[in-house]
This record gives sequence, structure tokens and C-alpha cells, in this order.
Amino acid sequence: MKMIKKGHACVRLEKDGRALVVDPGAFTEQDAAAGADAILVTHEHLDHFDEGRLRAALDANPEARIWTLRSVADRIAAAFPGRVTTVGHGDTFTAAGFDVQVHGELHAVIHPDIPRITNVGFLVDGSVFHPGDALTVPDQSVETLLLPVHAPWNKFSEVADYVRAVSPARAYAVHDGLLNDLGLSVYARNLGPGGVTTGAEYARLLPGESVRLA
Repeated sequence: MKMIKKGHACVRLEKDGRALVVDPGAFTEQDAAAGADAILVTHEHLDHFDEGRLRAALDANPEARIWTLRSVADRIAAAFPGRVTTVGHGDTFTAAGFDVQVHGELHAVIHPDIPRITNVGFLVDGSVFHPGDALTVPDQSVETLLLPVHAPWNKFSEVADYVRAVSPARAYAVHDGLLNDLGLSVYARNLGPGGVTTGAEYARLLPGESVRLA
């Protein structure tokens, strides 16, 4: 499997000539979902969900499909009849040749006075986990964790403890669009070699960079 980092919280996974894109939101490239055969959306916040990017991808590929939770599906199903599947915690499905399991139900708490919305995470091929905006720990092993390093709803100690709880072989930074180079260097120092997360290899890919995953 090849993983390509897109802007902010979006990644593209490629296997056997097909592509799956997770969370092509408004903070990522305009063409982040271009060429996708399947698109997964974790929740409704604009940095993860952008209808224009979804529309462009589905218009370009009549076979492309979207899998997402009900709060997003209710907003776009009419625009894409027959091409949006609603999923929730515990569901499993196959999308563009990738086996996907759904974990989690709620977005992390941003503030007690801000209503909490729903959120799901996607475990792809039993290996790569994108939690969306939550620190969901799947009830099975994860090889590659897509780690939301920075958001209004988290702090560093929670991020570090999350890596320890999931215990992946490797963690790649996502949800990093609000950090400048100074902030990114602080995260790299504390999450990388000699940092506080034990056992997991930490790395951050620049948008457009890719890596091969076993």
C-alpha cells in the first residue's frame, strides 16, 4: 500500500491501481480527492468535509463512492444519489478493494459549552487507522496510526498518551495544518527518537510526500 500525505488531515491510500482518500476537507488541496475510487469522511467539520471537493471527485469518476457517518450523509446524499453509504461504529465494508472497519462515535470535547458532534475513525486493511477528530483506541492492533498532532481539542500530553495507548509500529502526523515550522519542530522533538512515546516510530510527511506501507 502506498500512502500519500495531503494537506492537513487528508491522506490518500493506493493499492492495486485504485485509490481511497480520507477527509479531503477545506484545509487541503483543491484536488485532494481527484482520481479517488472511494472517499471516507470522518465528520462534518469543514477541515475534514468539503462538498465541493467531493463533487469534483465524483463528477470526474462516475464509479467513485463515499462512505461516511449520518451527519455528513444527510447533507450530501441528495446531491449524490446512490453513491453515499452511511456507516457507524462496528460496521465493516469494502471500498475500492480496501477492507475498512469503523471505530468510534463522538468527536473529542472542544469545550464544555460547544455541543459535541459525532465522529468515526476508519481502520483500513487492518493496518492504517485514521481517527478523525477523536482519540479513539481500536480494540485491535494498529500498524500505522495517523496521529492528529494539533487541534483546538487536544494538548500534547493527550497526543503522546494516545500513541502509547494505541501502541502502533509507526505514527504519521496529520491534523497539522495550523502549525508553523516552529511548532512542527517541537512536536518532532517530543514525539521522535528520545521523546515520550515509547516503541512507535514517529514521522511527518510534507503534503505530496509518500511512503510505502507493508
